[in-house]
Amino acid sequence: MAEAIRPDEVIAPEKGFSLQARQTLKDAALMLPNLVRLLGRILKDPRVSRRSKLVVLGAVGYALSPIDLIPDFIPVAGQVDDILLVVFAVNHLIHSAGEKIVLEHWDGPQDLLGMVRGLMDVVSDLVPSRIRKLVTKLTGS
Repeated sequence: MAEAIRPDEVIAPEKGFSLQARQTLKDAALMLPNLVRLLGRILKDPRVSRRSKLVVLGAVGYALSPIDLIPDFIPVAGQVDDILLVVFAVNHLIHSAGEKIVLEHWDGPQDLLGMVRGLMDVVSDLVPSRIRKLVTKLTGS
């Protein structure tokens, strides 16, 4: 006979996002205006490499473009590909520009680096390893 589950037990979800992943995504959405300002400032900073700036511009351009590898009419996956690419680009930018420069330009209320690391963990769970390796190779991060 199967053992009964008590209501106070924590059960890890088998499918979908965990509560921590949902909270991380919610935090990221709330930080979006600050993130846009950060990207604008970093793109103007002469200390940041041209290649890093192009990676971010390419990711943002892809996210804003109506042309996608995964069409937006496909539920969830159509929107997630844009988000994933932007997260990879921001992560690349932080690594290449350096945390010091990024933090100089960040004026958001929360820990940007912690949020990006949390998003990268969520992204790593969602993206197949072959695609992750390809994006990492292309961005050099």
